[in-house]
Amino acid sequence: MPYPRFDRTHLDVKPLSERYNKVNIEKDQIPITQKPSNNSEIFNKVVNNTVERILKAKEKNAPVILTMGAHTIKNCMAPTIIKLMEEGWLTHLATNGAGIIHDWEFAYQGVSSEDVKANVDKGQFGIWEETGKYINLAIVVGAFEDKGYGESVGSMIENGGVQIPTEKEMEQIVKDYSADPEKAAAALDLLDTIRKFDLPSGWMEIQFPYKEYCVQAAAYRLGIPFTGHPMIGHDIIYTHPLNHGAAIGRAALRDFLTFANQINQLENGVYMSVGSAVMSPMIFEKSLSMAQNVHIQKGEHIDNHYMLIVDLAKSTWDWADGEPPDTDPAYYLRYLKTFSRMGGVMKYLSADNRDFLLALYQRLSEHS
Repeated sequence: MPYPRFDRTHLDVKPLSERYNKVNIEKDQIPITQKPSNNSEIFNKVVNNTVERILKAKEKNAPVILTMGAHTIKNCMAPTIIKLMEEGWLTHLATNGAGIIHDWEFAYQGVSSEDVKANVDKGQFGIWEETGKYINLAIVVGAFEDKGYGESVGSMIENGGVQIPTEKEMEQIVKDYSADPEKAAAALDLLDTIRKFDLPSGWMEIQFPYKEYCVQAAAYRLGIPFTGHPMIGHDIIYTHPLNHGAAIGRAALRDFLTFANQINQLENGVYMSVGSAVMSPMIFEKSLSMAQNVHIQKGEHIDNHYMLIVDLAKSTWDWADGEPPDTDPAYYLRYLKTFSRMGGVMKYLSADNRDFLLALYQRLSEHS
């Protein structure tokens, strides 16, 4: 007997236009010319070292990967990240589910970041129509189109909508499931969504008036993978009835394997983890283990990779001395402990993500 489950169809889902937001992308954006507030010796040394490693990676055609927590997006750093992509400095970007959502909301309405405390008290936190409906729709359609999580959302924004197939087309794919079982399963997910929510077939236009500030859209336009790495129940889109777990899993798994493929090429490359305490170290260690597995089978090994970890917390341990004992609180900082075990060269920089990305771009642009 299954345990009782919460029925999301009983929720009072309100229009996104009714929500108070704390961040406005047009007013709060950080211009690429803004000087970093941090000018310390260690800050400049680490940034300059990272620039040198990126330049060497480009010479060797090795990956330069930027992973980030949602605050990097919420801090209005899109202009800088987009310029890093446009000028060819990044080969891959990754974020968590919240990063995907803030980026989508900025593109859709120009504002994001609700008042969590006040809205939980009112029973309204995260229960918003457009964010929940359209991001979930992008993913269930994208999963059918063999797209990953970030690519599904990025393509919706860049293209200004999604294509809804006909029920007849879906039924035929399901009927011929033996030809492509994965496609048939995704078609069933999409067919279920089309019928439950009475979605008409054809092009569904969705306006994104602030698309110029969207990192996902820029990545899709430039052909640079931007992968999304969500966790079930962590993000506000799970409150919406249109949310489909199978489609989430299908699209997110594709993104994980896309990410892992970049890590598989990491020799001589650069990996930057900015403000991601859990997602980045977790997906990195599994990906690197898989990459080492296939490299070892060929008599090779990934050793010459550079990892820069950026976060606000002050470092209480010199990681050059190895891992601290489990009696030291630093041992439990996942974003440091994990990367210290990953071979290569690891550096930690205690800095605001705005300062770091501004300094990184401005110094790299001198070499453009």
